[in-house]
Amino acid sequence: MTRSAFFGNLDFNTIAHDPSFKESAVRSFIIDPLVKRLRYSAENIVLEKTVQIQTGSKKQTTPYYADYVLKIGNSFVCVIEAKAPEKHINDESIIDQAFSYASHREIRSNYFVLCNGLEFALYRTDLERTLLLHFHLAETDQYFDELKSYLAPERFYGTGQIIAEKSIANKNIFNDSTYCRQLLPDSIPIRRQAAQRHFGVHGYFTRQSWDIVQAYIKNYSKPGDTVLDPYGGSGVTVIESLMLGRKGIHIDINPLANFLVESLIAPVNLQDFEDGFEFVKQEYLKKEPKTRTEIKAALEKYPHPKKLPLPKGSDVKTTDKLFNSKQTAQLGLLKRIISKIKNENVRKSLLLMFSGIVTRNNSTFHSNSHRGGNAAAFMYYRYRISPRPDEIDIPTLLFLRYNAVLNAKKEMKNTITESTAANAQIIKGTATDLPFVQSESVDYIYTDPPYGKNIQYLDLSAMWYAWLDLDVSDEDYQLEAIEDGRCDKSKEEYKQLIAQSIREMFRVLKYDRWLSFVFAHKDPAFWHLIVDTAESCGFEYVGAVPQKNGSSNYHQRQHPFTVLTGQLIINFRKVKNPRTMLKWNLGIDIKDIIVQTVEGIIAEEGGATLERINNEIIGKALELGFLDMLTKEYTDITEFLKNYSYDKIKKVYYQPPNKPFKSHIPIELRIKYYLMSLLNRNERLGKESHFSEIVLEIIPSLRNGNTPDEQTILDVLEDIAERAGTDCWRLRKDGQQELKMNG
Repeated sequence: MTRSAFFGNLDFNTIAHDPSFKESAVRSFIIDPLVKRLRYSAENIVLEKTVQIQTGSKKQTTPYYADYVLKIGNSFVCVIEAKAPEKHINDESIIDQAFSYASHREIRSNYFVLCNGLEFALYRTDLERTLLLHFHLAETDQYFDELKSYLAPERFYGTGQIIAEKSIANKNIFNDSTYCRQLLPDSIPIRRQAAQRHFGVHGYFTRQSWDIVQAYIKNYSKPGDTVLDPYGGSGVTVIESLMLGRKGIHIDINPLANFLVESLIAPVNLQDFEDGFEFVKQEYLKKEPKTRTEIKAALEKYPHPKKLPLPKGSDVKTTDKLFNSKQTAQLGLLKRIISKIKNENVRKSLLLMFSGIVTRNNSTFHSNSHRGGNAAAFMYYRYRISPRPDEIDIPTLLFLRYNAVLNAKKEMKNTITESTAANAQIIKGTATDLPFVQSESVDYIYTDPPYGKNIQYLDLSAMWYAWLDLDVSDEDYQLEAIEDGRCDKSKEEYKQLIAQSIREMFRVLKYDRWLSFVFAHKDPAFWHLIVDTAESCGFEYVGAVPQKNGSSNYHQRQHPFTVLTGQLIINFRKVKNPRTMLKWNLGIDIKDIIVQTVEGIIAEEGGATLERINNEIIGKALELGFLDMLTKEYTDITEFLKNYSYDKIKKVYYQPPNKPFKSHIPIELRIKYYLMSLLNRNERLGKESHFSEIVLEIIPSLRNGNTPDEQTILDVLEDIAERAGTDCWRLRKDGQQELKMNG
């Protein structure tokens, strides 16, 4: 076969012997129609993108041009290099060239392609340059569906639309080795409100942004895999797993969390749901208690909230005191009407609507200009009676809450069906003991655990327990992984619970699979607890990704100096022979390292937020192996920031005007510090450390003191690292020793 219907009458046998068919013809007659057939529009294609690459013995910077770079949003996803037919696409130099473009810091694409007008080769941009597809262009018709499974634009979109990766549902692009070689995702741009299945349906204490979770699930698993979240919360992980064609296990000790997830994913016929709502609305309008007499009669006839104790610090003692007589009568009537709905999934969905009305129709709802307000339990993390309660129009609220649930159901209806909903396990239980999950049965774990005494989930959910008849036992309070709370748990007890949950995660996860652990606390002790426990189990730390989590909440706006507005996502692999963290003798005092890091990030970015500074310090401490010492010596980095200028509007720290940077660490030690950090990070990411790139990354960090020449960097490099390949470096393995505490 020498022709393909895909390219019209093009005869590939003729092309092979036609000296006039050059690289430009390959672009026009092969790549252009192929990219168009993949449904990339002009705005998704960058032609001849310039990248700067250092060449020659003098390391001169030379511009090179990537023929095609395919782009989705702000991310580059594939580089396509065209070659003339006489060029062999399996030539190592040609593969190296395309790889250098795809892996370049200005591109960092997922894939790269080589095409010489006769053959087509698709590679994954990893250290091994994994070959995924290789075929003769005359066979394009039979390989095109497989090609789409990798490169179709919808493969990379993370919108709120339904993308279950159907095109690759039956195509396993992972195997046991490629799971382990997945690269860390970049920071994800937040589009929290783009998914109606999460935004606006029902409040909760914390919620991961769906697009972050979706991106991580895509990166570390394939359709059909099992994804676990042992601290399931509002269910973002399990819902996004279902949306992406995975199986999901959601575990949470809070019955409110489980109720929200079960109700949200319960598949319903939309007409049945609409009919159910119309019945509830009409019945409520007929019987709505408005006068004192009607309210009194309703209180005698309809359900009341259970009288449950509220946590310490609440303005009232029990849940029934959170509602006035009118609110109790209205909610009691509404609950009675919904209980008459016979269709179980419709009833669950209407109870989700009802629970949202409970959030609004109580004495703790605080109205403000920031998104209309919220219940005190979600806003202040305590039951605080509103000083200015406002009257609620229940019929209008009914309509708003119904539409929020309806829009979520519409968004999920083609993906989360009766059959696919069966792929979700919603379990009330503790992350510290997972007997219902078999050992080595889970393909990926993404979880956001509770942090210390920040939020007392069970105590703060009492208002909803009271109306939804959700039960919580004394044992549940004992097993809840928090500090303080009803059981007055100590920090040590909390740490033990978190550590045990990590051990369970290790047990149930398959080898060569990943755990992504959200870290959102400014105290390095918690970081140390997570990493130390994970490594003691056998996890291998790979790296942490700083991640914005969208708009700030009340606590972050009120306490910008001490409450973080973002998070780190710590990524571990479960492997047979994990590498432990390296510990190096830097010869620098810990305090100097902190000052150096603070000043380095402020200088590099022209000002930095508390979150960015905190993440950088913790990342350096982890990479260089002195986190335990940092934990013991310094628990609050804000002490180091008193001498810097702070912009209250931008929430950014700056170097004070006309004041030089304080850190006067000898140039060799500062080079050593940055070199170890860079090389260690690259090693864990599976990236090569080329000498020219090392120099270019190190020099901007050395803002204070003399700018070193290449020889100074080379001298330090030869002391701590060894040569690899032609121009790459890696850390010496004999350099593992404890960091010195000078002074």
